[in-house]
Amino acid sequence: MNTTVPTVIATSHYPAVFNVVLLFVRLFLGSMIFAHGYRKFFGGGRIKGTAGWFHSLGLRPGIVHAYAAATTETGVGLLLFLGFFTPIAAGGLIALMTVAIATVHRKNGFFIFNKGEGVEYTLGIAVMALVPATFGAGRYSLDSLWHPLDWSAITGFWVAVILGLAGAGLQLALFYRPPKEA
Repeated sequence: MNTTVPTVIATSHYPAVFNVVLLFVRLFLGSMIFAHGYRKFFGGGRIKGTAGWFHSLGLRPGIVHAYAAATTETGVGLLLFLGFFTPIAAGGLIALMTVAIATVHRKNGFFIFNKGEGVEYTLGIAVMALVPATFGAGRYSLDSLWHPLDWSAITGFWVAVILGLAGAGLQLALFYRPPKEA
């Protein structure tokens, strides 16, 4: 039985507040990233437009990465929203944000108002994903009802970090070929 997360909750002066905050973090992250994936599938330029953009960034073949990103975003979003396999879902979100930082945002510095694309937003989302990965999905989640992963806080943290950074690193190493600067 996982004793770390329940101990944290049980020793908190406000366990109900702790669970509600975890719920809000998950609902925000899950809804936000799900909407990004949904938009890639059904909004704006759809998969074809996303594929062209990814290709222009150096993620080739663009169509493969468009489907992979849209599927990962909708899947991770749904899992976080429901609080199901939470450390793995958080790792997926960290991977998505790490690839976004490497391919789009890092060249523009930290602040999002630097050319409209700094790293602060994507980095903030990745760091925020560590909260449910580390402390669990909370009482109001499918993880709490079913316990598919009975991991300690430190295990959840490291699963999310390693999965996120390794997944992003592998994708970037295998497929990212930035275009030459003019």
